[in-house]
Amino acid sequence: MSIRIIRTGEDPVLRQIAKPVPEVTPAILKLLDDMAETMYHAEGIGLAANQIGIAKRLVVVDVGDDNGRLDLINPEILSSSGSQTDYEGCLSLPGIRGPVTRASHIRVKFTQRSGETVEMDAEGLLARCIQHEVDHLNGILFTDYVKAEDIVYEKESRR
Repeated sequence: MSIRIIRTGEDPVLRQIAKPVPEVTPAILKLLDDMAETMYHAEGIGLAANQIGIAKRLVVVDVGDDNGRLDLINPEILSSSGSQTDYEGCLSLPGIRGPVTRASHIRVKFTQRSGETVEMDAEGLLARCIQHEVDHLNGILFTDYVKAEDIVYEKESRR
């Protein structure tokens, strides 16, 4: 596995719409592993492939719940309900946070590492994280939902 460089700020790849992954190959599995290692190294809970400069519909998430790490290939949100508002940050926008309202429950369809397509329900933080990462695949950043006056600029942590 390798730690990849996370694209930040106004990098054009962050605004690209990611392309579907036609099949699960060893290269795709390695890319998912690299994404996970990069996410953990950056102390994040989610990462989309375009955040490391690859416009493919791949997402890894790990919100620290019983699901553990989830690898989502070609994720598609089928339905959503409820509402939750909380502050979000992003590995591609370090030092910036803002309040975002998202669905509190979602149903998502995706292909697993095995190649099997499944559907699952997510709520709370997991639902928020999946929605945030799927937005990345569609060229949307969380700041697109936040009024300029509501953005909070934090000092970047030094590791």
